[in-house]
Amino acid sequence: MEKIKALEQIANQLEDELVICNIGFPSRELYHVKDSPTHFYMLGSMGMASSIGLGLAMAQEKKVVVFDGDGSVLMNLGSLVTIANQQPKNLILVVLDNECYGSTGSQCTYASTTDLKKVAESVGFQNTFLFTESEDKIDFTQVLKTEGPVFVHVKVKPGNANVPVIPLEPEEIKERFMGEVQRV
Repeated sequence: MEKIKALEQIANQLEDELVICNIGFPSRELYHVKDSPTHFYMLGSMGMASSIGLGLAMAQEKKVVVFDGDGSVLMNLGSLVTIANQQPKNLILVVLDNECYGSTGSQCTYASTTDLKKVAESVGFQNTFLFTESEDKIDFTQVLKTEGPVFVHVKVKPGNANVPVIPLEPEEIKERFMGEVQRV
């Protein structure tokens, strides 16, 4: 499955959850398939989406979904340990694993030799899910019903969709997202 298709299928099953999306192409693709003021599109800070999502989940009760990449998670493995130890019941971490740094030139990551789901389980994630590259449909229903923290490993094909950059300034993204968080 292509990353944009995985994002579209999952996003279309979300309602009013707060969403943090990894830098670069994942943010552009999510904006393209389903924009929402409840989505915070990261435009920098590679490796920090999971940490930002954790802070947001700990600060309020609404469900938080983080879309992250294998490269970013590998860059900040400490966030997995911290999430597992903090145990936020309202956090879902979705790792879109294409085995490369898709936003910086598609250099290979070590996700081809590292089972990220097993890594999450080994640091203390009690609830994990795997969707393989060969699956045509992602049913996110059970994930949304599961108490967090939840780790969702989604294997996707390498490559990025040909979508334009997000036509919002960083301040606009931040302000509209903060407005949604304050309504919680």
